This record gives sequence, structure tokens and C-alpha cells, in this order.
Amino acid sequence: MYLTRLIGKLLKPQKKQQTSRWSTLATSPMLVVLAITSLTATMGKGYYREPELREGIISPKTIKAPDSATVIDVKETDQKRKSAIRGDITVFMINESVNQSVDKELKAILVLGNQAREIVANFPFINTGILSTTSQAHLRQVSEEKWQAIQKIIEEELQERPPGPESDTTTSTKLTQDSEKVTPKNNNVTIPTSREEKLSGRTSIPNENQNNSPIVISSRDQKAISELLAYRKKSLYENYSRVLDDVSQARSLYENATKIVTQEQENEVYDPTLLQLSDGAWEKTKIGIERVKDRILAQGISPNFPKQEWVKALSVQVAGVVPVETEDLAIEILKKVLKANLVQDPEGTKKLIEQAAQDIKPVEYKVRKDEIIVKTGEKIDRKAFILLEKFNLSGRRVNWPSLVVFVCIVSGAVGIVFIVERQFKPCFRRRDNILLLLLSLSAPLMVALRVPWSSSLPAIGLLVGNFYGSTMGVTLVGLISVVLPIGMDVDKIDWFASAAGGIVGSLVAEKMRSREEQALLGVGVGLTQGTVYLLTNLIVRATPGLLWYAIMGPVGLQALAGLVWSIVALGVSPYLEHLFDLITPIRLSELANPNRPLLKRLASEAPGTFQHTLFVASLAEAAAREIGCNVELVRTGTLYHDIGKMHDPLGFIENQMGGPNKHDEINDPWVSVEIIRKHVTEGLVMARRHRLPKAIRAFIPEHQGTMLIAFFYYQAKQRAEKEAKVIKEELFRYAGPIPQSRETAIVMLADSCEAALRSLKDATHKDALQMVKKILRARWQDNQLVDSGLTRGEMSSIAEIFVQVWEQYNHKRIAYPKAAMNPNQVKTAKSSC
Repeated sequence: MYLTRLIGKLLKPQKKQQTSRWSTLATSPMLVVLAITSLTATMGKGYYREPELREGIISPKTIKAPDSATVIDVKETDQKRKSAIRGDITVFMINESVNQSVDKELKAILVLGNQAREIVANFPFINTGILSTTSQAHLRQVSEEKWQAIQKIIEEELQERPPGPESDTTTSTKLTQDSEKVTPKNNNVTIPTSREEKLSGRTSIPNENQNNSPIVISSRDQKAISELLAYRKKSLYENYSRVLDDVSQARSLYENATKIVTQEQENEVYDPTLLQLSDGAWEKTKIGIERVKDRILAQGISPNFPKQEWVKALSVQVAGVVPVETEDLAIEILKKVLKANLVQDPEGTKKLIEQAAQDIKPVEYKVRKDEIIVKTGEKIDRKAFILLEKFNLSGRRVNWPSLVVFVCIVSGAVGIVFIVERQFKPCFRRRDNILLLLLSLSAPLMVALRVPWSSSLPAIGLLVGNFYGSTMGVTLVGLISVVLPIGMDVDKIDWFASAAGGIVGSLVAEKMRSREEQALLGVGVGLTQGTVYLLTNLIVRATPGLLWYAIMGPVGLQALAGLVWSIVALGVSPYLEHLFDLITPIRLSELANPNRPLLKRLASEAPGTFQHTLFVASLAEAAAREIGCNVELVRTGTLYHDIGKMHDPLGFIENQMGGPNKHDEINDPWVSVEIIRKHVTEGLVMARRHRLPKAIRAFIPEHQGTMLIAFFYYQAKQRAEKEAKVIKEELFRYAGPIPQSRETAIVMLADSCEAALRSLKDATHKDALQMVKKILRARWQDNQLVDSGLTRGEMSSIAEIFVQVWEQYNHKRIAYPKAAMNPNQVKTAKSSC
């Protein structure tokens, strides 16, 4: 009740205005109740019969089918067809250029590996009787510092026990004694155990480089030292030196090969282990890499598939194809060279989409009698819900809690509309509220009736923006866009695009001044709707590259829908303007056309009145623009304010053209005053006959208000004094009403000042201003402006504007001396004036 009283106060008119009987219902809070009820009834359709057993909830009991049936899922079928049309199906093809690029890059990497291995192909580079293969492989890859340290250790050992020739007996005895202390290993000669114990105790030696840590001696280093030391002790120095040279040369080659495989690539795939592989293992690795590469490229790598995911699958592909010791190497090489080689096939996709759309069959759910639809504790899926709906087993009922919440939402929306209305359009009439309600109801009705392109928001935005301004249009479209999807099932992307078109139409429609501009706006609304639909799909959907051509059909339909609704709005706009007596800038521009029937008659039948009207229009329009009134309304209303004078043009002095005055011939002030007063009543008759809007008709009586027709009143008063009669002043006043708006008040003041300003010839600005202020003051003191809303400050501005316009009309011209000019010059000067 409180909400009803509050909105009733908002609806209560602030000024007493004439209204038609048919809209009386709109003046009471009953309109609010009607609006909330009708909007809830149409928009809240989903709450009236909401299923208790709906999709996604747990079934409280086991339900069997009472009969056999086949049910078509219309919604799912439509969704599949839309998915097919919009391009959810994608066809890929293998890009051979990518495959060729992969082959070329892989070949280059394998050739690089072959080149590196060829450099160190001479292995073992020393007789294995001197150095074991293990020691040779180790010595060629140790650092230069360690190689120098190894040679130094050998030299130190030799200084303690220099080598030299010994007798065979001594040697034999020594070897026999030492043989008990020797630990044979790989059939290689080793130093005695006592020496090995001495060497094994040395875990590091000082580094000669300054500030460097000691060089660590590993077990492999000790083995190599033992083998070299043994060879040195039993051979000549020249042979030992040759062995050292061979080791150094092998080290240099190995270093060059290592640089090739580790430093000449952007992304390293090799490591020194490549050089340790046997030829057989390397050949098997190359063959396996080629085989895995061909297999993966034949299957195809999608650009949408993350690289880290398909890289994980390489270990599975490589296992068993290459030797175990080279699996990591093969994975690194394949990871570097493989690339996504699948690209979208537009032609194939288009054909498949078309074929898929044709082949989509209705989604059917079949059930036999007594077959279980859903069991206790199971979640109700789509199929179960459709079957429950088929047999009316879903338990549809009114969802009262949700319905109450929705009623509150609708009530809040209605309240917002009335608040915006009172804030920005305080002169809203009752019929305007009813029109807003009808336009609002059109949106849910279109959705409920499943009309193609049912979102009528562009038409609503254009109409409301044109009729009541952009603020009201954006408010109404925005509220419908938010509230309707809460209670009804609509396609969210379609609805969002339509809302965008409606808001654009609302914002721009107020500025339109012709039907042509409004038609062009319809094109803009259609483009906006199509663009928003496209961008929303590109953001929401997962395959944006495909959507550019797959959804161009739906995008075009959306743009066409916006254009069609704009055409509908353009077509129904004139009918709504007449039916609801609306004035729009476009309609006012059309009514102000001098080729309109009434204005053409006025110009031909009462030319003096027509000229008077044009000057009054100039004064009133300038004043309206100065104080912020509706300039189009003032201009149009002024053009029609004196059309009633056509009933007797010669009864008004401006049409007598210097001829005899009709009122002198009548010589009866009572008859004359009736002729003068009649131009108001006859003007109203003509205006109704030509279906002029009520706002325009208001200028006819209100520009005269209840002013006194002073000349005939004083003439009658003089005669009455002679006859000792009393004259009632009301008989010589216009019937009114007095101006009810600032626009009609401005025309009253301009009409009152027009004749006085025309009569001035050489008056100064100050004299003209004083005269105009005197006339305006008289109207103020006669209480003609009490209901108009004009302030004293605005009255001063209006007086100043009137004088400025008069000065522009009466500017001085140059006086050409005729005696100083020849006849041709005189003729030219006259034509220029």
C-alpha cells in the first residue's frame, strides 16, 4: 500500500490540465497495479508452471513410463542446428609446406650430428694395450687444466723412481715379486699396489692458476694415470711422448666436434654424449627419429593443441623405436623440429557445415511402457526431464517465492521509470504512460509468440527515444533487457545484440529531424546489432578464426533484424503520433512546412495575417532559444496561432491593405468584438478538422488568454455611459485559458509586441526596449502569465531579444544619391535593395 501511495503521488499532476476521458485510468495508482500485473504476467511466464522435477536435480523416487512414446527435444535439436550453422564443426588439412620445413630442419640437425661424429671417428686413437678405451674416452674430454695436472702427477712419480734399463734377471725377479701385489684389470699393465695406494690417496692437486680451487682427481683420472705411468716405465721416452701427442690431437678433435654440436645451434639439441655413441646406436637413432616424425606429422598436430601436451606424448612414441640410451636425445631433436601442421580448411569446413545442417535430425527420446525413466537418487538428465514433461509427471506448479521476488523486481523497474519520468519529463501525460506500458509489453509478447526476430528492443528504443527523449528510451530498453531474461528463456547473445541496437536507437532518435534521417538511423541500428552479435560470438566461442566466415550468415540476419525493426518503428510512428497525440521534432518539422494545407490557405486568404505570423514566429523563436524552451514547438505553434482569422480576413486590419475598415462600416462594438473573439473558436475548429496535435492547438486560445479587447470595450463603454448602462468587462475579454506553458506565453508576448514594434520607425534601442517592457508588464499585471512558469528574469531576457530581432528586421540601408548615377546605376541600386 505504501508503494502504491508513493507512486500515486508521483503520478499526481502538478498543474491542472485538460485531459481526455479515455485516459482517466492512467491518472490513478491503478495504472501502477495494471503495469506491474501485466508485465509480471507476460515476463514471468516461467514461474507460473515451474516443474518440481526439473533437469539437474536428484529424483526423490523411481518413475516409470505409463505408456510407450517417442518425444522430440525441440530445444536440443535447435541448439545442434545452430551449432552446425555457426561453425562448431571444423575441418583441418595438413599443411605440406610445414611438413617440408620440418623435414629440412631435421635433415640439417642429423647432418650436423654426422659431421661432428666424423671428426672423432678415429677411435680408439691409441693401441688399447697402452690405454684402455675407457681411459681414452675419458682423456679426450677432460678439461685442459686436468690434462696438465695428470701429466704433472706422472712426472712427479717418475722423479721418485726414474725409469731405466734393468737386467732380465732383475726385471724377472721384480715382476715375480710385484706380481703378488698386482691387481690385474682389463688385461692392462698397472703399477704395483703400493703405487696405486699412493696415487689413490691423492684426491686433488694445487691449481697453478691464481685464486682457483684445487683440481679434483677422480677414479677415472687415477686409472688413466696408472696406465700412462706403466707405459712410461717400460718404454722409451720417444714412444711415451708420441702417445701424449696422440692424446692431445684427439683432445683437439673432440673439442672441435663438441663445439659443432653445442655452440652452432640456436636451440641446443645435442650434448657430448652424441660423440660417445657407437655407430650402430647412432644409425638406429636416426632411423627411429625419422619414423616417429613421419608418424606424428601424418596424424597431424593442431595449432589449438598446447605444445607442452603433445611433447609429453613423444616419450611414448619414441619408446622401443630408438635405443634406450638415445631416447632423451631423440625427444629433444623431435621437440625442436616438430610444428603444428594442421590448418583450417575453409572449403571443407563450409561443405561439412552445410551437410551437417542438412543432416541434423530431430533429437528423439524413445521409451517403452513401464520402462524406468529415472531411479531414486539419480540426477534427472535432459532425456528424463523431456519424458517426464511428456507424461505430465514433472509436477508443474506455481513457484510462489520466485514469483514474489520477480514481482518486486518488476515493481522496482516500474518505479524507476516513473522516477526518471518525473525527473526528466515532468509534463508527462496519462496517455504517455499507457503507451510506454504497451511498448514494454510488446517485447515479452513477441518472445512468447515465438515470432522470428522476436527481440523488438530496437523498435522500442527508436520509438521511445523519438517520442520522449534519449534518457527515457535508454532507461526503458535497459530495464526490459535486464528484467525479461530473468523470467523468460531467450538466447542471451541475440538478446544482448538487440539491446545494444535499442540503446543506440534511443540515444540518437531524439536528434532526428526528418524521416530520412530516421531511416538512416535504422541502418546504423542494424549495423550495431550485427557488429555486437559478431564480437560477442568471437569472445564467447572457442574457435574465433572459424567464426569469421562460419557465422556471417547469422550476423547478416541480426543486422537485417535491426533494420527491419527500425522500418517497423518508422512505419508505426505516424500512427502512434496521431493516436496518442504526440509531438516529435520530426512531426513538428512536417507541420511547419509552408506547403501544409492550412498554411497555404493562410498565405493566400489572409496574407497580412501570414506576414504578421512570420514576424511573431521570428520573435518567439529567438526568445524560446534564449530561455531554453522547445524551439520547434514554439515555431510550429506560432505558425498556426492565428489560422482562425481566415473565417473573416477583412475583419482584421492587417488584411485590409489600406481599404475601408469593416468595423467602421459595422459601427457596433458588440458585433465587432464577436468577430474578433471568433477567430479563436474558429481556429480551434480548423485545427481539429486538420488533426493538429493538442500541443499545437493550445497556442490558438492561450496566445490570447483572457486579455481585454480594449478598443471595442472602451467604444462600447462610451456608448453605454450616454445611455446610462453598465458594460460587463468579461464580454470584451477572450475566453481563455491563459497560457499554461512557457511556450504559449512567449507567443502571447510576441503577438502583443509585434504591432507596436512594427509601428516604430526611427526609435532608439532604449525607446523600443522601454515600450516592449511596458507591454510585457501589462500582461504580467493582468495575471495572464501566472500559470505559464515564466519568471521576472526571463521576462527581461525576452524583452531584450524582441528588440534585437526588431533591430535586425529594421536595419538601415545606404541611401544612394540618384543625381550622381546614370539610369543603369539607379536600376541596379534599386534591384539590390
